[in-house]
Amino acid sequence: MFLELFLGGRLGFAADIIQMTGMLAVTLLLYGIFRPVSRSISLLAAASNLVGLVGIVFEVFRSNPRGENFAMVFHGTFCLLTGYLVFKSNFLPRILGVLIAFGGLSWLTYISPPFASYLSPYNVACGLLGEASLFLWLVVMGVNVQRWNEQAAAARDDTPQIRAAV
Repeated sequence: MFLELFLGGRLGFAADIIQMTGMLAVTLLLYGIFRPVSRSISLLAAASNLVGLVGIVFEVFRSNPRGENFAMVFHGTFCLLTGYLVFKSNFLPRILGVLIAFGGLSWLTYISPPFASYLSPYNVACGLLGEASLFLWLVVMGVNVQRWNEQAAAARDDTPQIRAAV
């Protein structure tokens, strides 16, 4: 965000590329972390954020000047689903799930740009607080590795096994 706010022109374009690359990496990392909780919901969350990234790409290349609003709605969906996954996991505090889900609701206000503008900067602050709480926790504390391994093992046990006919 710092790069986007303070850099313009070619440097602003570079900042956008760095931002998109970072969001792609975060999306893939969170898919991997939350896949043991629910593979399908984790995949849906990742797909939602990737669609939002496509919106940012269109906005960057100015082929859709409202691409940012489009992207924020999909990012809000990503945050809501991630909040659900955090809440259902046994390796992160549930309050983080509540906070990022609340942040996701804040980003969903971009469904209506006038409404989002009316709520600004409060919706942005809530969205950033929700996301920052989860990402700060992951950077500083990480996940409870033992519980993550247990949940991953349980997810593997629940996966239907294909057995070859003898």
